[in-house]
Amino acid sequence: MGSGQVTDWQGKNVTVAGLGVSGIPAAKVLHGLGAKVTVVNDGDDARAREQAAELEALGVTVRLGDGATLPQGTELVVTAPGWKPDKPLFTAAHATGVPVWGDVELAWRLRELDGRKAAPWLCVTGTNGKTTTTQMLASILKAAGLRTAAVGNIGVSLLDAVLGEEPYDVLAVELSSYQLHWAPSLRAHSAAVLNLAPDHLDWHGSMEAYAKDKGRVYEGNQIACVYNVADKATEDLVREADVEEGCRAVGFTLGAPAPSQLGVVDGILVDRAFVENRQQNAQELAEVSDVDPPAPHNIANALAAAALARAFGVPAKAVRDGLRAFTPDAHRIAHVADVDGVAYIDDSKATNTHAAQASLAAYESIVWIAGGLAKGATFDELVAKSAKRLRAAVLIGADRALIREALARHAPEVPVVDLDRTDTGAMLAAVQEARRLAVEGDTVLLAPACASMDMFVNYNQRGDLFAQAVGELGT
Repeated sequence: MGSGQVTDWQGKNVTVAGLGVSGIPAAKVLHGLGAKVTVVNDGDDARAREQAAELEALGVTVRLGDGATLPQGTELVVTAPGWKPDKPLFTAAHATGVPVWGDVELAWRLRELDGRKAAPWLCVTGTNGKTTTTQMLASILKAAGLRTAAVGNIGVSLLDAVLGEEPYDVLAVELSSYQLHWAPSLRAHSAAVLNLAPDHLDWHGSMEAYAKDKGRVYEGNQIACVYNVADKATEDLVREADVEEGCRAVGFTLGAPAPSQLGVVDGILVDRAFVENRQQNAQELAEVSDVDPPAPHNIANALAAAALARAFGVPAKAVRDGLRAFTPDAHRIAHVADVDGVAYIDDSKATNTHAAQASLAAYESIVWIAGGLAKGATFDELVAKSAKRLRAAVLIGADRALIREALARHAPEVPVVDLDRTDTGAMLAAVQEARRLAVEGDTVLLAPACASMDMFVNYNQRGDLFAQAVGELGT
């Protein structure tokens, strides 16, 4: 079961590790294929018991509060992507030769089940920008008249996509480093690594291990490995990948593109990779103004999406039409309002320093609202690179002192308001302080550089409360 295609699941003893958005669909699919499924889960709360009851009604065995133990007789483990590799369950599986797959690996193995025609996968990973790029890619593919969907880490089950009754022409697949860690057999049509910066190091153990898992997305690529010219680490991953003969390295850049790259010339997104005589020719794809919002890092997202679409043979017109049709999700550089000549921007999704740096680089004079859970991050590089853009900073959250100390070291002239409270009402206070500090022409930017769970349910609630607070400024 470890390497080849599984054709007979009847009676296979499969352990599914974890309930939730990936575990429940996996358990249901495997049970439907005739496997003997046991679900193990760390938690034993009301929500878990409700989910367990749903599965048990189907005939699936569920063990709550027992996520560390490998059930006797297990022939395969299918894990939720967030489970850390050092859990005793996986140690026991490896010691006994039991393979461990993630839900992405399971979907990859099942994509040709019952003679289905498998849709090619165009895969997107990176520290930041994955969801936006994947959605842009899906919009472009749809503009080309292709039946497609944005799936994977984006919240839409890959299992549902590959096992649905109506087949897709191609899938736009967002993949996290967790998912890639547990997907050894994945072989994409083409794939992109958007960027690499320290993130989830508590899970991976080191930056090297994190980068290695990201780089798995390039393994076995057929047509194109898309990398970020401005981020050498992504190109290094391409060089290290074992790809199919003829697969090309294709870069994207915010500058003028060299041959085998996509880039920007005089406000135009251009392709010098998927054209005849790319040494001399270039194909216009879209205008910068077709990208919403036209912030530098979002232009990079659009170029990566365009590269993957062009690798699949999509015409230039579909790139333009798809980008024009795309609407970004909430809390990603969202313009909330202008109040007294000051723009208020919600980038609550900027939950790490790399994302926050990209957001800060998009504006010239900023009152920065930042802070939350640092997740082990440091802020010196972020502050040093952004200091000249900062008019002031308003800090909230459990780890705000780390940002305050970085500001003291690298931007001592920048006024700082340190809000010593961690209730959700702190956001209204932060916005009010930001208004006091801002002058006409400034941008008040919520780009926390931190996770939200110290004060908020998630980054969505944090952004919603920011928008609500901005709305109250005019009342």
